[in-house]
Amino acid sequence: MSIGERKSVAVIMVGGPTKGTRFRPLSLNLAKPLFPLAGQPMVHHPILACKKIPNLAHIYLIGFYEEREFALYVSSISNELKIPVRYLREDKPHGSAGGLYHFKDLIMEDDPANIFLLNCDVCCSFPLADMLEAHCRYGGMGTILVIKVSAESASQFGELVADPVTGELLHYAEKPETFVSDRINCGVYIFTPDIFLGIQDVSTQRKDRATMRRVSSFEALQSATKALPTDFVRLDQDILSPLAGKRKLYTYETSDFWEQIKTPGMSLRCSSLYLSQYRLTSPELLAKSDGGRTATIVGDVYIHPSAKVHPTAKIGPNVSISANARVGAGVRLIGCIILDDVELKENSIVMHSIVGWKSSIGRWSRVQGEANYTSKLGITILGEDVTVEDEVVVANCIVLPHKMLNMSVQEEIIL
Repeated sequence: MSIGERKSVAVIMVGGPTKGTRFRPLSLNLAKPLFPLAGQPMVHHPILACKKIPNLAHIYLIGFYEEREFALYVSSISNELKIPVRYLREDKPHGSAGGLYHFKDLIMEDDPANIFLLNCDVCCSFPLADMLEAHCRYGGMGTILVIKVSAESASQFGELVADPVTGELLHYAEKPETFVSDRINCGVYIFTPDIFLGIQDVSTQRKDRATMRRVSSFEALQSATKALPTDFVRLDQDILSPLAGKRKLYTYETSDFWEQIKTPGMSLRCSSLYLSQYRLTSPELLAKSDGGRTATIVGDVYIHPSAKVHPTAKIGPNVSISANARVGAGVRLIGCIILDDVELKENSIVMHSIVGWKSSIGRWSRVQGEANYTSKLGITILGEDVTVEDEVVVANCIVLPHKMLNMSVQEEIIL
């Protein structure tokens, strides 16, 4: 049977509110996977990539947010793509592999030959069709997307060693203390349904160990604090590490862009990466200058059709402007995300910052960051409904929602 005839399903892990703490204050009033990058919800980018998988039957989002938070988005994206997209809510966190297993019966309803598993909080070009070709060629249980990074940053991720000829995964270590490899796990996988047997084995072994353990009450107390629930299975430590070197897992290396989206700073970086990708995939989404009748556009810029932008404004590069934003005369925007219903008054400047919903930036005011995406105060973040009055400078600050700033501030977290 050819690749195109085999059914596939895609599963995107979206996490839950307890995991979004590093994304505050932006996650206080919006589920992190719905935060817009390059004008589209974060989860939208992997979903669009899934659309290109041959013979895709279903897309599932798995997480433990309330269902109402995803209801509207899931309904609209299903209609737009003409592929069923469904949100499945976990009753509790089951781990990256346990969550998949928890919904095994639903996922297998379409009798898929392959299950794509993606993490929502990664930003890349998602070369899923190319991965699928490699996966079918390998004939293993799973294929992992990998990328080469600097030796200094590798320890923040799952490091792995693969056979350079066959692509087989030989060794896997999650965030090791000593250097293993400059190849890391990108959090994008393809599995055959055999993955469910692997997860089931881990759960069964845990149950057996729990039953067989005959220890004193003190030892029982000690081990109980360390033991994981039998239905909590981690993909990396519990599945990938033990199966490495057993001719079951293989790797597919990408040389394209890849980042993890853990913080607001990284969301700004990833928004710019997706904007630059639009040039190749969706040039119609990028704004264009129109000889003085519209704002001056520099580089890659997304402007929502409902936003109102004064023709004397200068915007870009790497700017995303959301719905119903109002950009006044002489405004200058560089490397920023402007969220819904923001007002930017005349001659204000926003650089390397995220301006929260319904916020207002006064005349001749300046909101700016250093463009250090990995530092806590490397960009400026204004939460929802923040007012910056006229002629005020806000530099390298995080401002929680519903604040009014009438004096300049620098390198502060304003609670």
